[in-house]
Amino acid sequence: MSATTTNAPSAPRFGMFRPRRAAVALILLALALAPAPLGPLTRGLMTDAFTQVAGFVAATLILFYGAERLFRFNIGRSLQNAKGWQVPLAALLGSTPGCGGAVVVVAAYSSGHVGFGAVVATLTATMGDAAFLLIATRPDAALVVLPLSFVVGIISGWVVDALPGPARQPRNVGSGALAPLIGRTRAKDVMFAAFALPGLIIGVTQLSGADVGAIFGPIMPIVGLGGTAAGLFIWSTSKLHAMTNDADSPITRMAEETSFIAVWVIGAYLAYDYIVAFSGFDLEAMFNSVAPLLPLMGVLVGLIPGCGPQVLVTTMYVGGLIPFASLMGNAISNDGDALFPAIALDPGAAVRATVYSTIPAVIVAYVFYFFAPGFMN
Repeated sequence: MSATTTNAPSAPRFGMFRPRRAAVALILLALALAPAPLGPLTRGLMTDAFTQVAGFVAATLILFYGAERLFRFNIGRSLQNAKGWQVPLAALLGSTPGCGGAVVVVAAYSSGHVGFGAVVATLTATMGDAAFLLIATRPDAALVVLPLSFVVGIISGWVVDALPGPARQPRNVGSGALAPLIGRTRAKDVMFAAFALPGLIIGVTQLSGADVGAIFGPIMPIVGLGGTAAGLFIWSTSKLHAMTNDADSPITRMAEETSFIAVWVIGAYLAYDYIVAFSGFDLEAMFNSVAPLLPLMGVLVGLIPGCGPQVLVTTMYVGGLIPFASLMGNAISNDGDALFPAIALDPGAAVRATVYSTIPAVIVAYVFYFFAPGFMN
């Protein structure tokens, strides 16, 4: 991918802040500082979101971007040279947790390095950032969802490439980098990394089944709330939409993209737990009343660009509100943040790829619903 900057207009600013994002950050701050029971619940959920998801996101991104920088390779050109392995490799990149791998394939398509089947494969295989939440909370389910999405992605990509008709080439070949260049690593990037590392340690310890509250005690809220605050500051002052330029340092890219993801994760955590804690609705009974439609609902939510709605679906599955069939349908149909650059580079291709990924999502979801209704529930 080229390291040149994009010509997209910059977002409106109020000093160093983006007004809408700053408003969201202030609302979250007010909720965290509210009196009991709202304040303590909010602070606990923010801590959980950072240690259970953001720490894993940061670790994965720093490994991915660090390896690319260290070994000086270009994934787009590597995919182009892969020939018959292009679709499986694209699906493999898509099935890795987060949206980074799928975004790389979309960028490679825009540069003419891969075919349309590779785009369909990666968007079908990706679960986006919801994969981090699933791995952290239901690793047993993740061991089924991610490999199955990978296989379905490969099959979908091969089928699309085999369809008759003219070759589907990108409209904006050679469009350059997808995001502005930030430049040198900033102090706030290093600060975020300093919170992310202990956040990862806490998250890994929790996955082991240990009592993290007893082990880490007051360190947990310091790490969780400190990391959340650092992430909100980066997000509310960022000049990026969601993606980073591949010429920026791995630490900067990790801090920017993890902060963006963390805001969505916090929103999903708060939305779910607020409803459970403060509403009179019996969510489980409500969803059971429309049980046959739940797999389709999971698929339809997957059509929404971005990772926030998909994180919410995973949260509902972990909470026992929807069956595994709904999660599986959503995992296959959702394209995560990778759909944003796809829409920007070639809206027609983005729509076609989304349609192609919806078909296997519906099939797989209802196979689980009718033939394995209790599986992984």
